[in-house]
Amino acid sequence: MKAKNEKTAAAAPPALPVREALPDAGLTEEEVRVRVEQNLVNTPVKSPTKTERQIILSHVLTFFNFIFIVLAVCLIVVGSYKNMTFLGIAIINTLIGIFQELRSKRTIDKMTLMAVRRYNVIREGQRVTLPAEELVRDDIVEFTAGDQVCADAVVVAGEAQLNEALVTGEADLIGKQVGEALLSGSFLVSGHCRARLTKVGAASYVSRLTLEAKKNVRVAKSEMMQSLTRLIRVIGFALIPMGVGLWLKQGMTAAAVPPTVAALIGMIPEGLYLLTSVALAVSVVRLSRRRVLTQDMNCIETLARVDVLCVDKTGTITEDKMVAGDPLLLAEKDFSSERVAEVLGAYYAVTDADNDTERAMMDRFRAGTAWDCRMRVPFTSATKWSAAVFEGQGAFLVGAPEFILGPRYALVKEKAEAMSAAGFRVLLLAQYDGLPDPAGLESTRVYPMALIPLTNRIRPDAPDTFRYFAEQGVSIRVISGDNPRTVAEIARQAGIRDAGKWVDAARLKTDEDYAEAVEKYVVFGRVTPDQKRKLIAALKAAGHTVAMTGDGVNDVLALKDADCGIAMASGSDAARRVAQLVLLDSNFKSMPHVVLEGRRVINNIQRAAALFLVKNLYSFLLSLCTLLFDVPYPLIPIQLSMISGLTIGLPAFFLALEPNRERVEGKFMINVLRQALPGGLTNFVIVMLLEAFAAIFAFPNDVLCTVAAALFSAIGLLVLFEVSRPLNWKRGLVLGMMALMIVVCFAGLGVVFDFVPLGAGPILVLCVLLSLAFYLFGSVLNLFTYLDKLIRIYKQKKADGTLWNPFREDDEL
Repeated sequence: MKAKNEKTAAAAPPALPVREALPDAGLTEEEVRVRVEQNLVNTPVKSPTKTERQIILSHVLTFFNFIFIVLAVCLIVVGSYKNMTFLGIAIINTLIGIFQELRSKRTIDKMTLMAVRRYNVIREGQRVTLPAEELVRDDIVEFTAGDQVCADAVVVAGEAQLNEALVTGEADLIGKQVGEALLSGSFLVSGHCRARLTKVGAASYVSRLTLEAKKNVRVAKSEMMQSLTRLIRVIGFALIPMGVGLWLKQGMTAAAVPPTVAALIGMIPEGLYLLTSVALAVSVVRLSRRRVLTQDMNCIETLARVDVLCVDKTGTITEDKMVAGDPLLLAEKDFSSERVAEVLGAYYAVTDADNDTERAMMDRFRAGTAWDCRMRVPFTSATKWSAAVFEGQGAFLVGAPEFILGPRYALVKEKAEAMSAAGFRVLLLAQYDGLPDPAGLESTRVYPMALIPLTNRIRPDAPDTFRYFAEQGVSIRVISGDNPRTVAEIARQAGIRDAGKWVDAARLKTDEDYAEAVEKYVVFGRVTPDQKRKLIAALKAAGHTVAMTGDGVNDVLALKDADCGIAMASGSDAARRVAQLVLLDSNFKSMPHVVLEGRRVINNIQRAAALFLVKNLYSFLLSLCTLLFDVPYPLIPIQLSMISGLTIGLPAFFLALEPNRERVEGKFMINVLRQALPGGLTNFVIVMLLEAFAAIFAFPNDVLCTVAAALFSAIGLLVLFEVSRPLNWKRGLVLGMMALMIVVCFAGLGVVFDFVPLGAGPILVLCVLLSLAFYLFGSVLNLFTYLDKLIRIYKQKKADGTLWNPFREDDEL
């Protein structure tokens, strides 16, 4: 036992050294080796998505593919090869599904939150350069301006200014000194420091975000696709017993196989999935022409149904670039506009633009005479100001008014807060008597010169875009990491309705707070990444369909949780990879076109789906009657394929590509069934009458099939006419072409489709039933129209409170 314990102990890696590496010494090679053995390496996280083999198998080995294969084998066994045309659509459906999910997987697998680069590392007292993935925990790493922090760390020497906007959403620079933590994914804007890595690889903050964003990656199903999936699931449960029953009923002979297969194929909307995929693919191409990258085709429909749109301030409402406005003079007698412009020009001639604010000030004021700069005091988050001392001119300060003036802030408070309320960030230019000390300014030595407003300009197209969404019943929520009062004013200027309803997200603590806030407020300020996700969850829990725009790492999880995530191309790689839509021009004005494209797809596919369900309805009812009564199934597979192709498949594709800007209303499946029921019921009643005539006049089976095919074709054209209304020249042309092709199939290709010449009796029966079909179809349509009217009246009275209730005391009998 002792030997076994010793052997186990020898196999285990040694414990980590207790000693912390010194900033100038770093880790030893032995300490690095131990950490590598214990897998404490900054290895990029791997994607937990399915493998390509798993994706292919998941689409090939489906229930319906199995059914199709079984049916094809049955036809092969009896030698009925020409009736196997249904396999083509099944194969194309499978290939489209595989392509779509593989594309999604590869997009997500490429998602990287960290830029791949090399870093200076201190090991055994020497500076070495290593790639990020070879660093280990406790390594001492040097970071300089422009570097991205590659793992969670703590500063052990030096100090720096960091931009954590992509990670936290906060636009302000954050000063970091010895002992303070650095978040992976943030950038050094200025300064230089050495930091000890505390969490590497999958344990780091940015890697946890990556894993959360990548897991459970799948092609999301929209309401339309979910409805189709539920329909197919119901059909699937009915297929097996129905098929077995039909074959047994028809004598279990080889001759019984083709009509049994035809009945089962008729119950499967095999072309509808293909139609939907192709229509969505065409929309992807159309959107790409408007510089919109669609990474998940299903999101086109989702966005058309969105009723809440969550947006950020910068990049969506405003332009990315900050702009400095005209200075507001505070002591015009002492400091004229010319003097203020001269000072600012000299000041920014010797300033390095380390952030958006300084770049905006340089763009506005840099032109001017260069002065001899004796001293520069850089901006820090602790002091909130910077300074420059010029030979013969004096010292000047630029920064936050309240920090520069201290107790004398009241001198400019009213004017500064008026600017802030107008949506501006405010800087103070002041002269200082003496040398500015970062440890503290003497407020009595400060002489205010001017207030400078800065802002991100409202995008020119933003008001029109938000007005469009308001007209379409889509409410806006502004979610930002900035000051809520400032964000609310900018939202008001952009024309967002109820922009004055704002809240500081720091006040939101419980789930109940979030649930109440999302219905009460429009603007949310000081929002953390985790809070963005909670706000999205609260909106979805309230029954809303939510879209969200974002551009930073801090938006990744919320983009993933939203029903439709929309990223700006100018943002982080992580946001672009996880979003369903990417605006390549980073311009929000493309959104209305996306919504209209979604409407076109949904409305047109609803029309096309009605055509498909007509076939499924009458096939199911006829199969049921064949089981219950002694009647043959009136079609064979190749005839059903011809009818489906010319009255459903081809016209459905043309209809799906038509322009259509109608608002999407109601549930997809209810709308489709409402359009499909008149045709399905008419087909069923008319063909059952045909079965009766065939029994009375002893029609041969091939005559029965020919007359039934003619009836199905005529009623199919009738349904196509109704679905195509209002009829325009394009739809009229499609209807005429389909009718002509049906005539050609009967008159010239009868041998191919097993049609036979009809005698006087079958022709007379056909004419009588066609006349009855037109009358019955019109009557059912009128009945449905009347029922629709009653339902609308009922809903309106219920909404108005005017619906009579016999149990209500205030109603008069």
